[in-house]
Amino acid sequence: MRHLRSLAAAMTVAGFGLAASPAMAGKSTDTLIWATDRENPIADSTFLNTRENVILGYMLFDRPLYLDEKKKLHGLLATKWTWVDTTTIEMELRKGVKFHNGKEFDAEDLKYSYEFVLDRKNGALNYRYLSFMKSVEVLDKYKVRIKLTKPFPPALIYLASSGSIVPKGHYQTAPTKPDGKKDFGAVKPIGTGPYMLAEMKPGETVLLKRFDGYYAGSPKGKPAISKVLLRTIKDPNTRLAELMTGAIDWIWDVPKDQAERIKANPRLVVAKGKTVRFSYLAMDATGRTGVKLFMDKRVRMAVAHAINREAMVKSLIGDPSEVIHSPCHPDQFGCTNDVKKYAYDPAKAKKLLAEAGHPNGFSVDIYAYREREFAEAIIGDLSKIGIKAKLYFLQYSALLKKVRAGEVPFTNMTWGSSSILDVSAATGHFFTGTPDDFAKDPQVIKMIAEADGIVDTAKREAAWKKVLERIADQAYWVPLFTYIKYFAHSKDLDFVVPNDEIPRFFLSKWK
Repeated sequence: MRHLRSLAAAMTVAGFGLAASPAMAGKSTDTLIWATDRENPIADSTFLNTRENVILGYMLFDRPLYLDEKKKLHGLLATKWTWVDTTTIEMELRKGVKFHNGKEFDAEDLKYSYEFVLDRKNGALNYRYLSFMKSVEVLDKYKVRIKLTKPFPPALIYLASSGSIVPKGHYQTAPTKPDGKKDFGAVKPIGTGPYMLAEMKPGETVLLKRFDGYYAGSPKGKPAISKVLLRTIKDPNTRLAELMTGAIDWIWDVPKDQAERIKANPRLVVAKGKTVRFSYLAMDATGRTGVKLFMDKRVRMAVAHAINREAMVKSLIGDPSEVIHSPCHPDQFGCTNDVKKYAYDPAKAKKLLAEAGHPNGFSVDIYAYREREFAEAIIGDLSKIGIKAKLYFLQYSALLKKVRAGEVPFTNMTWGSSSILDVSAATGHFFTGTPDDFAKDPQVIKMIAEADGIVDTAKREAAWKKVLERIADQAYWVPLFTYIKYFAHSKDLDFVVPNDEIPRFFLSKWK
């Protein structure tokens, strides 16, 4: 324990630059400190959509609508919304709302924020989630009309789950990168949320402080805790050591076995919650990387039969995680596991490889960015059928860049759909011909476009089932399992456990 305390103290001094004392966290400084392993060089999820930035976004920004932790829809920046017809939404906006820089929020800000994302040259990562919008028309200072490109039933859910409302002209101050492009992610985030950005050390810390000008009546409420600090601590043992000594208050992504041990510590609380995140294997079915192996359906099927998903769920995750067979989360509307399944069968996998001309297997690079032990379990299963996979373990932002550059032939990744409970936010993201699409199947792309525009609920669900059946039949992916989150935090913290992977720290308080 003495060693752990010394390590925690050393990391506190090196990583944060304040006095090496547990008192820096918690009640004494009214500062909630949470730690993660992922680097966040910017704090704007529009240009870096790490889960940490999504969470920061809920604190820094507001949207027209808000889904609470029970998935109930509330007005946030909008006080009233009406479907005029199947492709038109009108919204009345809240008056008296201030941005963190003191500017009053109005309809022009909403219009600017959405039009900026919809302009493809700006490179907003959440374009896919807002591309259902055709235009935003200002009717008066506090009323807008949103026109859709086509009928899109889950539009309100998307408006509650994606997009950050910023002041008009916000990104005009972006610096220019060496390649001549604007670095929009470098602009300091300014929103109307319950917290504002106080200080940031890129890749190390993000400090938020309570926004005293936050408007009354928000469903988010006014925060009880004055400051929230995000720290990047890559080593899991160091994170745990700092939690145990009181240098930090909250961690997540705690491994199952470690969570069981932490429960014995009377100073800490362990909780777990469901998420909308799932894990998957994607294979380069088009050969765009120059690796032709996965262009053969039999090879993709062999990989699917090689992975013991049930064993991974049991040993590495635990209940209520579940094995999945479609590229979506079972809680999302339109998602079904009633598709072709590839049971764990190494003998069948070897037979398929032999038929594909690889009786002795082959070597391939595999990329991953989180839970190294999961990737290693996959590599172990693949080795049993002769596939020798070399692991490249990267930060998410680096891996995403390589994926979109067409440099990743085989990857184990996860997807949280921005916690949107609709299949279009998962399958619709990965199979529509974008750089994230490893299959680029014209038939699937067409089917998704048709399914997305169906207003009738039953018909829309049936259309999406056909999409998922096609993807499963072709074995484009190996969907693995749903995630759960283990959280560990100080017993002094009253923390509301989320079921969507979005800790709402503005709801937390000290006991």
